[in-house]
Amino acid sequence: MKSLQYFYLALLLVLLIPGGCKKDPPPVIIPEASDEKKFIYNALSTYYFWEKQVPSLSKALYETNKDSLNAFLNKSSDPEALFYKLLYKYGEVDKFSFIVDNYTELDDWLAGVSKTVGINFKLYYIDNTSNKLVGIIRYVYKDSPAEDAGLKRGDIFTHINDQQLTDVNYKSLLFTNVNYTMGFADYNGTTFTLNGRSVALTPIEIMENPILLDTIMDVDGIKVGYLVYNGFSNSYDVKIGTTYDIELNNVMGRFKNGNISKLILDLRYNSGGYISTAIYLASMIHSTNTSLVFAKSQFNDLLTSYYLTNYGQDYFNQHFQDKIPATGNTPETPINSLGIGEIYAITTSETASASEMLINGLRPYITVKQVGTNTYGKNVGSFTIKDYIDNAGTVNPRHRWAMQPVVLKIANSADFSDFTNGLSPDIEASEYAVDLLPFGDPEEDLLKACLDDIRGVKSAAVVRLSPFRPFKSTSDMSPLNRMMYTDKIPPLPEDIR
Repeated sequence: MKSLQYFYLALLLVLLIPGGCKKDPPPVIIPEASDEKKFIYNALSTYYFWEKQVPSLSKALYETNKDSLNAFLNKSSDPEALFYKLLYKYGEVDKFSFIVDNYTELDDWLAGVSKTVGINFKLYYIDNTSNKLVGIIRYVYKDSPAEDAGLKRGDIFTHINDQQLTDVNYKSLLFTNVNYTMGFADYNGTTFTLNGRSVALTPIEIMENPILLDTIMDVDGIKVGYLVYNGFSNSYDVKIGTTYDIELNNVMGRFKNGNISKLILDLRYNSGGYISTAIYLASMIHSTNTSLVFAKSQFNDLLTSYYLTNYGQDYFNQHFQDKIPATGNTPETPINSLGIGEIYAITTSETASASEMLINGLRPYITVKQVGTNTYGKNVGSFTIKDYIDNAGTVNPRHRWAMQPVVLKIANSADFSDFTNGLSPDIEASEYAVDLLPFGDPEEDLLKACLDDIRGVKSAAVVRLSPFRPFKSTSDMSPLNRMMYTDKIPPLPEDIR
């Protein structure tokens, strides 16, 4: 009987002890992060120029604990949120990196393909008291609906589908792939008034030819080549049967055969493009001596170590070139080089990245007279990064995400790269928003400033301030605005580490 009492007493004590009958909690199972999130993390921690400045990108944090990396990645609601979370001071320092969920869309952008009516315009506030906007066409794409409709540089519009443009509705009215009718206006120096002209436009898929105009001008007996060049594109255009690199080379061949002694390169709306095209253009202007260094690339520590080990110090140098390599559609092409010692570069705040690389890269070798206003100030470039699963360029079939992060900084052969505030003009001039003369007109403000200097006329700076507050331009709405990029496929992260 006593032993039974001891048994019940022991049982009671066990029941009264907190946790006495509790089992150990099951281990927390952290789900594997998605392929998309792992791709974003691995790419940024490997290639991103500011990788060292983002503590979360340090692989050392997660090398011994895969679960902690999965937990970190899973905190972000979606791949896009994770990407922008991992950028260094996005919007302040890194203003350029971006990501897309469909790399076909990115490939089209890089090729210069978009669905558009074919106009480049800028929007301004009509006055300082309302949100109403006026649009001014700056140029029209070749072989576009806008060109077919007779639209031209300097045309003014205020209405789309009978609705006044505002800073609220401009996106829905102008940047949708649907038909619309544009209502045009006149400006009398004070107000804009509808003039009764309207044009119906239907967007189509267009590849923009960056060579808008090339001509040879006679300036008091001096032969001057004038080129309006709007983007460093290397795409193959079936309409002209060649690449834009080769077409650019053909233009320089015509200039060379025309015995020009001066070149005016109009980059006022050129916000960038391929680094390789900038190198070819520099070679067309100055020299095909491939021993000369045009520019230098700087990468993060990881990529620098990889490239140095595998390719040597000269990998970081971008040399002048004597030929444009063959492509699937075009043969190897010798570069037509002018070999001139001075050029004029027309610039504005929209002149950026590869345009600035060209100006900065040529300056150690020739005189570049910059005419206009300060450039934008972008000295960094990017790779197109997809989720490659081998060195042959095969992409992970389980998703279509791709990114265009900043991966490199560009300096010239003298190691100068400090132009984040823009490159300053030697001759100040500007175009007047409501009085845009055709390109090539010798009285057009920016071209005239160049021609006056060639003639030896020391005119005062022609800076006519716009009476209207600028809002946005077509370029501002482009995802590749101010981008500078290389067409090389980067090595796989696992090959680098």
